Amino acid sequence: MNTLTANDIDFLKKKAKQLRRMILDMLHLAGSGHPGGSLSAVEILTLLYYRELRVDSSLPECPDRDRFILSKGHACPLLYAILADKGFFPQSELKTFRQFHSILQGHPDKNKVPGVEISSGSLGMGISFGIGTSLGARMNGKAYHSYVLTGCGELNEGQNWEAFMSAAKYGLDTLTVIIDYNKVQLDGTNDEIMPLGNLAAKIRAFDWNVVECDGHDFASIEEALEHTRKHPGRPGAVIAHTVKGKGISFMEGKSEWHGKTVDDTAYEKAMKELEE
Repeated sequence: MNTLTANDIDFLKKKAKQLRRMILDMLHLAGSGHPGGSLSAVEILTLLYYRELRVDSSLPECPDRDRFILSKGHACPLLYAILADKGFFPQSELKTFRQFHSILQGHPDKNKVPGVEISSGSLGMGISFGIGTSLGARMNGKAYHSYVLTGCGELNEGQNWEAFMSAAKYGLDTLTVIIDYNKVQLDGTNDEIMPLGNLAAKIRAFDWNVVECDGHDFASIEEALEHTRKHPGRPGAVIAHTVKGKGISFMEGKSEWHGKTVDDTAYEKAMKELEE
């Protein structure tokens, strides 16, 4: 049941707008990065980090913390913005994004960035890693939950489907995979590159508890996460329907904004839209 109040939703909406500004600031200053897939996942990670996850910036390695695994590592501007906002490292570090010697590179490095659970680069590894953290919780008698965010284009990687099989085999009900289903990847739509068909039916066939939601609606996301916790013995998958480049009209649904530079013109236009 949805427990978000009007004040909760108002706070989350304001936080999401703030994070979008921070993402654009980083990408514009760096002159490179990935706007489309960062912007599409804003509401998902906003709800997770400001409502669901048990994490503490003063104890980033606490053994009882929930685990958030960013499988689509190119969306790290969003994760960096949140970690800085929550005090895992100084916000001034965001100005060094993608610069030499910065801790904040184009894909996260868990050995350099407090709050990052997995170093990434190649896609398709996050669910497997989440299986490992979930099994670790079981073996060590811990109650933490593992959340994995994947991209829909990332599901082209076969390792994901092996992981779907494995998680079901072990009955990992402390694992939730959230799919940022924006339906667009680097150089085209999913249907053009590699159609996913009935994605929910495919994952259910692996004996997962699957629910779909509006990935830009906080109440819908929370309800979906709650649904995944109602089936003991089965891992949960949330298919969050999103829009690539969400929040910036000229970026929305456009594959060219997967990794296009946010130049001065685009930056000014985007920030004006967010102000409005």
